[in-house]
Order: sequence, then structure tokens, then C-alpha cells
Amino acid sequence: MRIQKLFLTGLLVAAAGLSGSAGSRAPQAPDAQAPAADQWVGKKICGYPRPEGVPLEVWENACEACTSIPTTPEASADGALTTHSCDGGYEVRIKIVPGRKHEPGTMRPVMKGGGLGAEKPPERQERKVGEIPEVPETYTRYDAAYPFMNEKGVIIGETTIGGRRELYNDEGIFDIMELQRLALERAATAREAIKIMGEFAEKYGYGDTGECLTIADAKEVWQFEIFGAGPVELGAVWAARRIPPGEVGVSANRSRITTLDGGPDFVMRSSNLEQVAEENGWWEKGEPFIFNRVFDMSGPPMPNRREWRVLSLLAPSLKLDPWAPEQPFSVKPDQKVTVRQLMAIHRDVYEGTPFDQTKSPLAGPFGTPNRWALPRDWKPAEGYQPVERQIAVHQCSYVVVLQARANMPPWIGSLAWFAPDDAKTSVFSPFYAGNLSVPVPYEIGRRDRFDRGSAWWASNFVGNWSNLNYRAMIQDIRARQSEIEDRLFADQPIIEKTALELYKADPDRARRFISDYSNRVAQENYQKWWELADKLVTDYQDGGSRAAPEKRTVPADWLEKQGPFGTKVPEPAATAKPRAPAKR
Repeated sequence: MRIQKLFLTGLLVAAAGLSGSAGSRAPQAPDAQAPAADQWVGKKICGYPRPEGVPLEVWENACEACTSIPTTPEASADGALTTHSCDGGYEVRIKIVPGRKHEPGTMRPVMKGGGLGAEKPPERQERKVGEIPEVPETYTRYDAAYPFMNEKGVIIGETTIGGRRELYNDEGIFDIMELQRLALERAATAREAIKIMGEFAEKYGYGDTGECLTIADAKEVWQFEIFGAGPVELGAVWAARRIPPGEVGVSANRSRITTLDGGPDFVMRSSNLEQVAEENGWWEKGEPFIFNRVFDMSGPPMPNRREWRVLSLLAPSLKLDPWAPEQPFSVKPDQKVTVRQLMAIHRDVYEGTPFDQTKSPLAGPFGTPNRWALPRDWKPAEGYQPVERQIAVHQCSYVVVLQARANMPPWIGSLAWFAPDDAKTSVFSPFYAGNLSVPVPYEIGRRDRFDRGSAWWASNFVGNWSNLNYRAMIQDIRARQSEIEDRLFADQPIIEKTALELYKADPDRARRFISDYSNRVAQENYQKWWELADKLVTDYQDGGSRAAPEKRTVPADWLEKQGPFGTKVPEPAATAKPRAPAKR
């Protein structure tokens, strides 16, 4: 039946191309009109190859848009870890969705298309696309652009990986955000979460671009990658590979799963992988089955700078090649990985490497690593890559470093270190899995309205202001980050010890205690970041008139690199001989 559907679909596509209908998938002629701007939004443009008419910077902003670092508990100094930088114009608010009990026969609505922020137009807000049977009881979870944690200690990071465009099928009712919500509502372990997402995507259809989720509980860490099954029928192709104990991985907007050996302890997958691959001509029986080659790549692999940087920072002894087309799926770190290391990596702009974005001519005299769009008709010199996609980017919506530990109740042992906006100019606050609420400043915020009541706007303002003199202001920002985060990490064991003691006598009281603590420090951090913003405005007024001289002076080495510049002064005219006085 599937072969018949493929044949009929091919006939329809061919007919559409011959008749010149809007359904044609033929390449655009060079002089074809470019797509309207509203066609350049969202992840539908992701996948390979880049669509005709979509500018490179638009495609990269939508599709090169997140980084995640899954770390096994055996490789970590304190529990299983994963991360997510939500890079791009996504929802900036977070909230807690309480678990509920449901009567038999209750149906759960399936929503699609949200996670982009309140400022987006109605057609880009989430909408109901179907229903599924509800379970008797759901777990409390955190909601954000990409939901990330539940009260059972299941934690999830995300990156978009695109994949082959032929796999996309918009008729599938589940997008990746709704699969995450469903998993966090129903799963008590990472394995359960993967099975739930795979089962429902296969049954009801996956209608999103290719995605990677890094999923963990206190014992195991997995990398889950999913694509649609193509335009012929609803479904999904997916695989999950466990990060080997004692190792750390990375996901940076391309599929990382290669082989699928290792047995059920280390691999889960949909049953249709070979069938879909063979029917599309991407694989033949007898060939090695390499998952990412089959479903994600339309050409040979290319270097991915973020993969190299993450793994090199955690395992420098390996001396990984930054120009290698592929990096190892996972590595053993040289030392136990800490939460603070992962925070630092999410603040990284390749300083101290040949790819240092603070040293580029585009960084200006004060070394900002943030990059704006280059002219679309501008061509770099042959053999040069003018901009590196760094880990920390200014257009980030939020960063979360997630932690799950086995030696305490999950709603104490699991927590999200959350930083609004760009981590390099923001501050992390701890939100526990047992939180009953989050402070109002973290529940509000939209990009089209400046709002001093919003934690996201506080961090976004500091980040934007720092572009005036990044070299100097980042010193002030880092000092404030260290001061606040040093105190949080010093207090963490004391707070958790108190919560555990309360838990023995009164679990509800312990939960209120941990929630009140979390909300208090998050509220304080929001206020402290506005105070920092005000100080930066004051200190760096008029080019930094209130800052130390060395902070406001244009660096001499930058001036020397510019060569002669300024107004060209004309050569002085030759001195004329004085004329003799006229005789009378």
C-alpha cells in the first residue's frame, strides 16, 4: 500500500510540475520572485537543502538555533546533566503547569504551533489540531518555548536538526514542543519519555522539522532524534541512543546518531527506519545503516564549530580537530563536569582560539562578539568565513542547565538553572522540580514591549547596552555574575539539607520551603540585574565618562591594525620667495 501511495504521489507531483501549478517542487528559475517575507518564519524552512529564495542569515537564524550538552551522572560531579540554549525569537516566559487527576473518558487536546511568544500574530500562536485519550493523572511540569522538566526529575534539552526536506509532513498533529509536554506529563524516567514520544508520533503523525532532544533522569542520559515519515502517510522515523556512562555528548543543530547497535540498553528506535530509507532511495540492503547519513544529510558532513568547542573544553587532552567533518558522538571528560562548567560553555564565544569572535574586524574597537546581518549581496573573500556560529548568541531567548540527582526526592534533587536571554550577559537562578510557582517577572515579557517588570527585559537590556563597550562592560557583568552565582552554589547544599530534614516530617512543608527559596532568589536576581543595568548606563554615559580610563580608551592594538585612517591632511605648499619692493 505504501508503495502505491508513493507512486501516486510521484504522479501528482510530476503533473503539478508540468502544469505549472502552485504545487510544483521544481527548482526556482534564477529570476524567480523570492518568497514573501512571511514565508521565511518558523522552522518549516529548516532542512536540507536550504530553500530557494530564503536568505542564508534567515535560514541560519531559524535552523542553527540551539545547543545542548548531555552529561551522564558518571561523568558529572553532581548528577545527570543536560542543557538547552533557546537561540532565536522564541517564547521568553516560563510557567509551572500543575499535575491533575482526570475522569475516565477525558480527552486531552493536542496543540500545535506555539512557543514563539505573545507578540507573534494569531496565525503563529498555538492552535488545537486534535485530541488523544487522557491518562488518569499527569505530573507537574515546567512550560516554556520548549518544556524542560517535571516533578519526577525528567529533564529535556533541545536542538533543531532539520533533516531531509522530503520527510516533512505538516499533517502530523504533534510538533516537538507538544511531544515534550506529553512526555513530561506522563513519564517518570527518560526511557518512558522516549517511548511515549515515539509511540504517539508514529500513531498520530509528527508534523515538525527534524529535532533532537537530550533526555535524562537521575540514572540515564539519552539523545533522541526524530523526523517525519514523508508526505505519503502520517508517522515518524526516530531513534534514541544512550550516552555511554562516564561520557558527555553535544547536539548543535545536526543529527549526531550514527550506528544503532548496542542492544535495548543503549538503543531505541522506530521499526520503519530501513523501509522509509529504502523507499526513498537513501539506502540499499547490504549497506551499513548510518542513521544521520540517511535522514539528515543531503551531502557530505561539514565541520561544526560548536561540537568541537564543547567537546574540546571538556576533554582537551583529545586535541580534537576543529576542521574535522564530524566529531565523536560522545567523549570521556578529562575531569568530572560541573554545572558551572556548563554555564561557562553557554557563555563561550571562542575566546583564546583562532575563531575568537571578540578579535574579528566585525567586533569593532571594543570587541563585541555579537553579529548583525551582513548585506545580502556582499560576498566574502574567497576562502574566508567571516562569521563563526558561536555558542553564546545575542538573539537567545533563554538558557537552562538542568540537573537530576538520585540521592534525594526528585523534586528536590532535580532543578533548572535558568538564565533569561543570552547567558553571557545574564545570570542563572535555580528553579526546583518541586516549585509550586515562579516569580511574576519570569512569567511575563514580550519582545514588542519594553517592560521593567520582566526578567527577560532586564537581561536583554544589559546585553544590548554592553555592545557599546563590550570589552569593558563584560568585566563588570562577569563580576556581578560571579558574586551572585558564587553565593547560590555556596547556599545550595545548606538549602537542600534543610529541605530533606523537613521532608522527613512534612513533605508538603519541605516543598513549600524549596519553592519559597527558589522564588526569593530568582526575584532578587531580577532586581539585581536591573540595578546592574542602571549602573552600566550611568558608568558608560558619553563613552564611559565615569568609568576608569583604561575601560573607555580605544585599544592601541586595534588602532594599529586599522592602518592610516582619518582625514588626509594635504601636503604644505612650497614656500614662495618674497618679492622685492617696487621701486619708486
